[in-house]
Amino acid sequence: MRRTSEDTLSWSATGTRLFLDAVAGWGEEQYLAPSGLPGWTRKHLVAHVAANADALSNLVRWAATGEETPMYSSMEQRNADIEAGSAKPAAELAAWLQGSADRLTAGTVALSSAQWDAEVVTAQGRTVPATEIPWLRSREVCVHAVDLASGVSFADLPAGFLTALADDITGKRRNAPGPAVVLTATDTGDRWELPGEGDPTAVTGPLAEVAAYLAGRPHALTATDGSPAPALPAWL
Repeated sequence: MRRTSEDTLSWSATGTRLFLDAVAGWGEEQYLAPSGLPGWTRKHLVAHVAANADALSNLVRWAATGEETPMYSSMEQRNADIEAGSAKPAAELAAWLQGSADRLTAGTVALSSAQWDAEVVTAQGRTVPATEIPWLRSREVCVHAVDLASGVSFADLPAGFLTALADDITGKRRNAPGPAVVLTATDTGDRWELPGEGDPTAVTGPLAEVAAYLAGRPHALTATDGSPAPALPAWL
């Protein structure tokens, strides 16, 4: 992975600021508008991001104390919390979003070097060092800042984050069913291969569009022969 702990802390801060700035001053009408995710209003998305900060704060607590503290009590509870959050008044939802982000930042700042090395378990069941927490958060806030459908695009995200995101998604897709694709970012020269079914399809375009394509978001990529870029299975 082409990322460092300093990178992920920076991207987490940048993504958090992008997300918070995007929703600043919103009232009920803006919050109730559709997000970029099918079936979710912006309230659903904001509730999800706020709940994610609280869940990652659980992992920070685990790293700090050694006491096993899962991100969520269950996936059913996670989904119920998002639904409940989507019904909160705009002001209450905004306060939860800000407060949860502040608590996560304060918790990570307080971790010692040894605590950063402590092992925790993600919601997907992966055992990782606590140094992975800022990366998990940066993915959430950066990608979902785009999903707010409020004007933020993948082109507004840090280039280093986009490269790391493409690395991360490609790694996860390598063992998933789907078409074989070779991707090249025309503005950076970076290249990714997705093994899969059939002869590989060559797809090229700007790094921001490559990252959007891999993440399953709207994009402007086509194959080099002019045909549509192959549809990919879900990322997460």
